[in-house]
Parts: sequence; structure tokens; C-alpha cells
Amino acid sequence: MARIKANGIEIEYEATGSPNDPMMLLVSGFSGQLTRWPESLKRGLADAGRHVITFDNRDIGLSTEFAGKVAAAPRDIVKAVAEGKSARDMVPYVLDDMAADAAGLIEALGATQADIMGASMGGMIVQLMALNHPAQVRTLIPVMTTSGAPGLPQADPAAQAALTAVPDMRTASAIAELSVKSRHAIGSVPEMRASDDEVRAQSMADFNRSDRPLGVARQYSAILAQPRWHERLAGLTVPTLVLHGAADPLIKPEAGRDIAHRIPGAEVEVIDKWGHDLPEKIVPALLERIVPFLHRNAPEATRANLSR
Repeated sequence: MARIKANGIEIEYEATGSPNDPMMLLVSGFSGQLTRWPESLKRGLADAGRHVITFDNRDIGLSTEFAGKVAAAPRDIVKAVAEGKSARDMVPYVLDDMAADAAGLIEALGATQADIMGASMGGMIVQLMALNHPAQVRTLIPVMTTSGAPGLPQADPAAQAALTAVPDMRTASAIAELSVKSRHAIGSVPEMRASDDEVRAQSMADFNRSDRPLGVARQYSAILAQPRWHERLAGLTVPTLVLHGAADPLIKPEAGRDIAHRIPGAEVEVIDKWGHDLPEKIVPALLERIVPFLHRNAPEATRANLSR
């Protein structure tokens, strides 16, 4: 792993594949460190001719922590937004700022454009990258995410509770057990998701790498305070592939279809048995859809290097 300055902060990142290939940037979801991307997915994309970059979003992992910055209470942010007020001054940053981080990372690493893929909150960020920084986006892949449009189906109560649950104690083992419960609430169907032991091991490794509960809280506030962008999506012209799980109880598949409906020419794939997670067993299905999409939309000079 390495660190680089972009958009005025320090970003921890990891590269997979050849730097001579076109860049593909993977943007992590809420509270997720770069370690959450399956190795098989990164390697599959690299084998398909992409220089794959994963990174820690601000306030998470080893990237810049906004220590000492305090957001308003979530209920106050939600109330302001519901009343049609701007909540921008109620939080240290919003998703627009995180999109600027990611766009700045592309530039800092010496690329002019990248294929961008984001999961959950990361899927929101990549939409905003395409809207706010279009010159740097070659293709757009929002994954298990939403446009933020009002009227979309709400999360199942158990899934929503899992998103914001906190452990009784701030220890690796307590957080690992909470992660197992969360995966049962929001993950893929049992035969597809990672085992409880695998979830525990990943959670404990992430805790030992970095534990930033206040960063998690600030990221959540950034989501709540972000000005809505769904009506802007109609102006996008970037090739887009939307991926969503049919079994996602947190962000329902209707949200993925909504994104595809709003972006002219967007493709959408809703995959059976997939929930709100990235288990190894779902990776082949993702690569089967992503790699041909990248090939169809690759620069002519690089098309011959992509796997079929």
C-alpha cells in the first residue's frame, strides 16, 4: 500500500495490475476500508486489462482523519433536509467532497480518466464524480446503491438497524460479532455469503488496521446532508452499468433500476441471491458482467488487451 496527497488530504491506496493499463478506481462504501474489496475481484479486473486502484475514503482506514470535527445530530440533519434547508454547514463534509477526493486521486496518480466503480455509499460517490468531474470518468459502475430519489422503497427495519448498530464494547471481538449479525441482516442468501468465521476474521483484521468510530459517524452525516442529485442524472452521457442484488434488504433493487432509468442508455443487471455485501461467491457473476462492459467501452488502443 502507498499514500499520496489529493484534494488537500492524504489518501492511502493500493494498486493491482499493470500501471500501463487504463486505470479503474474502486470506491468503498460506508465505513468500509480498502481491504473490503475481494482479492478475486481486483485480480479479475487486472487480468481483464485494468490498473485497479482501491483506497481508504477520508476518515476511514489510513487516509486523513477529520479528528475534532463534529457533525450535528443525525435527527437534526434529517429535519433540516426535510424542511428543504441546506444541511451543508451542519457537517464537516458531504459526499461531494468525497467525490472530489476520488477525482483528485485519479489526477494525483497521473491518469486523465478512469473507469469508476463504487459500492453502496461508494456508488453514490461515483455518481457524483460523473456529475461533478465528468472529464475524469470513462465509464460508470454504480453497485448496490441509490440515486437518493424520494419515494424509493425503504430498507427492511432489521437491515437499517444493522447499518447503524454499535457494539457494547469497543473491542475487536465485540465488533467482529456485530459484523456477523450485520451480515446476516443485510448480506446475500446463506449459500452465497461469507461464512461467519470469514466475517469475524475480516472484521478483526480491519479493526487492528484502523478503528475510527467518529469517522464512521462523520461519513454517515455526510450521506444525510448531501444535496440530492437524482434529477441531475438525466444529463449524464457516460457509459453506465448498474449492478444490484435481487436479495438486497438495505438498498432495494428498485433503487438500482431507478439509477439506470435516469441515466440515458444505462444498462442494469439485477443478480439473483445477492444481498448488500461482496462475498467471494458473487465475484464470478460480477466479472461476467463488468469485463464485457469494459471491453465494449474501452479506448480502441487498449481494447485488444482486454479479456473476452
